[in-house]
Amino acid sequence: MSEVGIQRGAAEPAAAIDRPSGRRRGDRLVGAGRATQELVELALVAARSDRPVLIIGAQGSGKDHLARAIHAWSARSSAPFVVVSAASAADGLARELFGADGTEPGALARAAGGTLVIDSADRLPDAVQSQLSRVAADPRGDSATPRARLVATSAKPLEVSPFGEAPQHTLRIPPLADRPEDVLPLAAHFLRLHADDEGVSPVGFTREARNALLVEPWPGNVRELSERVRQAVRIAGNGAISAEALLLAGEDPEQVPSFKEAKRAFETRYVVGLLRRCGGNISRAARLAKKDRKDFYDVIRRTGIDPTEFR
Repeated sequence: MSEVGIQRGAAEPAAAIDRPSGRRRGDRLVGAGRATQELVELALVAARSDRPVLIIGAQGSGKDHLARAIHAWSARSSAPFVVVSAASAADGLARELFGADGTEPGALARAAGGTLVIDSADRLPDAVQSQLSRVAADPRGDSATPRARLVATSAKPLEVSPFGEAPQHTLRIPPLADRPEDVLPLAAHFLRLHADDEGVSPVGFTREARNALLVEPWPGNVRELSERVRQAVRIAGNGAISAEALLLAGEDPEQVPSFKEAKRAFETRYVVGLLRRCGGNISRAARLAKKDRKDFYDVIRRTGIDPTEFR
């Protein structure tokens, strides 16, 4: 499960986004800022057309979720939604997509009238990509049933689109670290979702936890945020979600650190996140941490971090 919200350029105020994007309970587009609104608008434009859609974003950023949203908002929403992974079906991908000699329907036929998502499009073999380009160039085909709308997702930019020169929409999702305005709205959404799943009623995040969420680098993007909140809910139960709970949620559950080790690890991650965000500027980082510069420098020395590495 993943959610989508992006930030492009300087932060600009805008209404928060919390928009249903499918039938499942967790299907929502959640975020804040003008860029998130722009992404939703682009997705709505794509949903109203039949053109292929290429979605590019790092692992865990929400590509599959955005594809489902485009399907749910389109006139095809009641028709099939079929996903094929180019990575897992590499050897027999052509057969999986296009069928075999008219005797075995492929995913393209099974998704007729609906949406066919090709995940990991950067792994498409050249021959399959050429065939896919021909299908994209002829969206109606020979059948009376409308062809499936094609959506491809990729974790990295592509030199050549899997849809060739056919008219298409391209949506790009930056990593979560580049869109901090989305972190807290997403965390609150995941808190509600996972608390319901666990049958608990946590009171929210502590101030320290909110700060920790904002300075985390989130290499696993939105997927990592969701999982960290899920594990923190299990640790905290009905209590407030603390920074320590979020830290423990990222550790090996079979090797829980001591309180002293957890505190030191939290300090290190917190300082690294702040210095990265402030470009190594200690005074600015201290202001964000609401600590005296000298006290904050003591924390830096205790963790052994070199601020010049972030300049």
